[in-house]
Amino acid sequence: MSNEQKLALSVEIENLLVARNLRGMAKVQPALAPGYVLRAVELMNQCVEDRGTVLIGTGFPVVDTFETDGPVGAISLYRAMETLGAKPVLVCGAPLSKALAADFRVQEIAVGEISRDEREAEAQKALAALQPALIISIERPGQAADGGYYNMRGESISPRSACFDTFMQLAPCATIAIGDGGNEIGMGNVQQALEELDIVPAATRCDELVVADVSNWGGHGLVALLGWLRKQDLLADFDNEQVLRYLSERGSVDGVTRLNELTEDSLPFEEGIKLIQALRRITGFTGAS
Repeated sequence: MSNEQKLALSVEIENLLVARNLRGMAKVQPALAPGYVLRAVELMNQCVEDRGTVLIGTGFPVVDTFETDGPVGAISLYRAMETLGAKPVLVCGAPLSKALAADFRVQEIAVGEISRDEREAEAQKALAALQPALIISIERPGQAADGGYYNMRGESISPRSACFDTFMQLAPCATIAIGDGGNEIGMGNVQQALEELDIVPAATRCDELVVADVSNWGGHGLVALLGWLRKQDLLADFDNEQVLRYLSERGSVDGVTRLNELTEDSLPFEEGIKLIQALRRITGFTGAS
């Protein structure tokens, strides 16, 4: 396939991911150079080729627990990268870190308002130990210009947030971020485009930003195109309902409704299944219904 055809496929996925424009990402998308999904996937593929470690930061605090958006996509990315021979590690704070530790490699990071020096020391120690070839952030709260963390309602969540920003800032490797509202890590790449949104925007930047109506879906979009590049249907066995149920049993809540239910940003799990099916059709895998 030519570079023009690859770009066209990437753009088709990019457009699908923001088709609903639930939180203004379709308006933000023009601030990104087309082909950002392909560029991110090429970074992932290089990590696979090198059989490297990929850190996947996730976990957005809601009340006293974690939301469903983020961990589902992180698990999708984790499974895909592990299937292809890379070594994924989920990076998150409690209670999500405790919930996932029995089934995944997890690097726990501190929750709460700690000093900048402490945050940097935590990141430097983890980066030195894990030696990542790639870092991905999916639906992680990003520091605003004032250094704080805010949810989509503009409420401060700093006392309940862990800092993954320093991992991105001190990274010895390429960084990818996925977000759906403007207050996530990576949104510093599109600061001006966020001005029309009624949020406290994040300022932390990344190498490649992927925007989506639901951050989980952005993760699936990357997995779909990576699978196409590797000629392997990496989403064939992903069960959206089962993963949401797994998280629900461990205390997750919907980020919008704040209820413990099998939804993503208030959308029923069936919508995620439809999105995955559409991605499999776009990438040409037979058997996609």
